[in-house]
Amino acid sequence: MDIGRFLIETHLRTGRSIKSLARTHEVSPSWLFTLLRRYRLEGETGLEPRSRRPNRSPSRIADVYEDQIVATRKRLVDDGFDAGAATIHFHLSKHHRQVPSVSTIWRVLKARGFVTPQPHKRPKSSYVRFVAELPNECWQADMTHVALHDGSVFEVLNVIDDHSRLCVASRAMVRVKGSDVIRVLHQSADRWGYPASFLTDNGLIFSSQSRHGLAGAFEQELWSLGIKAKHSRPYHPQTCGKVERFHQTMKKFLVAQEGIETKKQLQRQLDRFAAYYNTERPHRGIGRKTPISVYEARAKATPRGAVVKTDGRRLRFDKVDKSGSVTLRHRGRLHHIGIGLPYKGWRIAMLIDGRKIEIVALDGSPLRKLILDPTKDYQRMA
Repeated sequence: MDIGRFLIETHLRTGRSIKSLARTHEVSPSWLFTLLRRYRLEGETGLEPRSRRPNRSPSRIADVYEDQIVATRKRLVDDGFDAGAATIHFHLSKHHRQVPSVSTIWRVLKARGFVTPQPHKRPKSSYVRFVAELPNECWQADMTHVALHDGSVFEVLNVIDDHSRLCVASRAMVRVKGSDVIRVLHQSADRWGYPASFLTDNGLIFSSQSRHGLAGAFEQELWSLGIKAKHSRPYHPQTCGKVERFHQTMKKFLVAQEGIETKKQLQRQLDRFAAYYNTERPHRGIGRKTPISVYEARAKATPRGAVVKTDGRRLRFDKVDKSGSVTLRHRGRLHHIGIGLPYKGWRIAMLIDGRKIEIVALDGSPLRKLILDPTKDYQRMA
C-alpha cells in the first residue's frame, strides 16, 4: 500500500491535519503538502510515486572513502582478521558519522580486484522483501505441527501481522478446520480489528484451489467482510516467509519447555510465548523494535473490499471468458451464462441458491441476476 496515497486519503476522509498524520507516521509534512497540492491539480495521477534520483552526483561517497576502504582492507588482512565488506563498514563507522553502505564497499573491493564475485552464491541483498506499509494491511496465517515429549502431535494455527510481525493469534488444536480459522479470525479482530487482506498458502482450510473455483467457508467469510484473500503460489513457502519463520522461533521456545503433556498446557505456553514475542523481544526484521511498538505506531488499515453477504448461498469465483460469459454446472449439465463482452477477463463471484443466481464483480458491483433455465445451455441476457 502506498503510504503517501493512504495518508492523503485519510486527510481528505477524516479531516485530520497533515502535520498530525506526518508526525504519527514519521514522514515529512512538506512531502505530504506537496502530494496534496499535486492531488488537487492532477487528481489521482498526482499521487503516483515519482523518481527522486538526482540528475548528477558530483561527489559520490564511494569516491571520498575509496582509499580508506582499501587501506582498512590491507590492514585487516595483515593482522589476520576478517576483511569483508561488513567488517570494513564496522571499522569505518567508528571514525566517521557517514560511511558507504556494505554493498558500496563490496563494489569498491571488486573494482580494485580484492574480491572475486561468486555467481553461485546469491547475496542477501538480492532478495526482494515485501513488507506491508501499515498495520492490519495484511495478515499472514499458516498451520504447523507440534510434537510433544510423549509423542502426541497437535496442530497450531499462527497468525501474524505482516507490517509489525505482531503475533495476532497462536492457537493449539487437535486438528485445524476451516471453521476454526474463521473463529480465530473473529476472535483476533475483537482485539486487533479486521485486516485489509489475508495471506495464506493453498491448504484446504484456507483456499479453494482444488475445488474448481467453489469457495470454501473461510474464503466466503473473508469476501463477505470485504477482506482480500491472497494465496502463495504452490510449493513456494517463501511468500509466507514471515509466518514460516515465526513457526521456527515458536518451536525453538517450545522445545526448551518441560511438562507440556496436554493441549491446555501447550496453549498456556503459546500464550506465554506470544506475550513475550509481542512486548519484550526486539525483532531484527523491524529495526530491533518490539512488534507491539511498531504495530501501535501507525494508523491501522481496514478492509476496503465490497461487503456482500452470502446469506447461506454457495459462493463461486470465476473469470468471464472471451465471449463474455461464465459457465456453471447444474445437475451434471454445463450452462453458459452471458454477462457481456465489455466484461471479458473480469474476475466475478456467483452467489448460488438453487436455480437463483446473482453475479457480482469482486468490488461488489452487480452484473446480473437470473433464474437458471435448466433446459437451455446458454442463458441469454434479458
